[in-house]
Amino acid sequence: MEIDKIDELKSFLNVLPPVGFCCVYGSSLHPNNSDKSSMVDFIIGVSDPKQWHSEITQVADKIGAGVHFYPFVTWNDKMLKYGVVRMHDLVQDVLHWERFYLSGRLQKPVRLVHILVDNLDIGDVNSVNLRAAVSAALLLLPSKFTEEDLYSKICSLSYMGDLRMLFAEDKNKVKRIVEGQFGLFQSMYRPFLKEYEAKELLTFSLPHSHQANISQDCSLSMTHSLVHSLPPLVRRKMGMKQGEMQVLKDSGRVLHEVMIGSREEAAKSMQKIIRRTVMVSSARQAVSGFLTAGGVNATRYLANKVRKAWKSRT
Repeated sequence: MEIDKIDELKSFLNVLPPVGFCCVYGSSLHPNNSDKSSMVDFIIGVSDPKQWHSEITQVADKIGAGVHFYPFVTWNDKMLKYGVVRMHDLVQDVLHWERFYLSGRLQKPVRLVHILVDNLDIGDVNSVNLRAAVSAALLLLPSKFTEEDLYSKICSLSYMGDLRMLFAEDKNKVKRIVEGQFGLFQSMYRPFLKEYEAKELLTFSLPHSHQANISQDCSLSMTHSLVHSLPPLVRRKMGMKQGEMQVLKDSGRVLHEVMIGSREEAAKSMQKIIRRTVMVSSARQAVSGFLTAGGVNATRYLANKVRKAWKSRT
């Protein structure tokens, strides 16, 4: 993103109280976007959201996914939407996929998610989130696939179970994001792919081409490695469904590991957990948005989403 554009977006923060973290994302940042009326989306992390929106944020905390969004904010001749989240909730979602709401957004490339302020090094913390996304996607892919297949699967994780995908989102959204930002996906995820290659989890053919063909070891031992890289909360839920076994390490520490009968079983269990987490978060956030943004703004926002969705289906 151009420096002037970054400075312009950061200047919006000058009219707000201090923030600990801020990123912008969405199709409005795409260089080929021709819809000048589309909103720039902000996610803002603060130590105490009650100082921002005391009563409204309480509704977001209790009903929604911990983020309170304000759409259709006019500033400097631009249309913005910003969301406020408690920093603790942001870190929990990034590390544990507690609601898989903000963590899913931060799995997208930097041109779609651009960090403006980061006082707590959320960018570094997010590497745990990205590595987990690779592991989850690999569990859902066959033994042979393309690099584009991998990024499409990563991108689709945060949309599994999202109620908006039924009627209010572009049906080609994942494909459009990956094809339009393929180079950025590569720069974002190639370090983790090389790490997995060094562990002999992945094998690359045509590694110097624009897009690599990838093979993965689908054995149970490698499946255990992938599951071990998933967030602790996801592993715990998988263990509740599939059972856990105790493993004594050389250090004397006893670890609880998920019992895996087959790769297919592990993938199906993980997919159900992610889908349900996303479905609950999207439903709660929709209700929260209607209550806190007001009926008129919520209806207006939904109408814009539905209009874009129907365009993609016709």
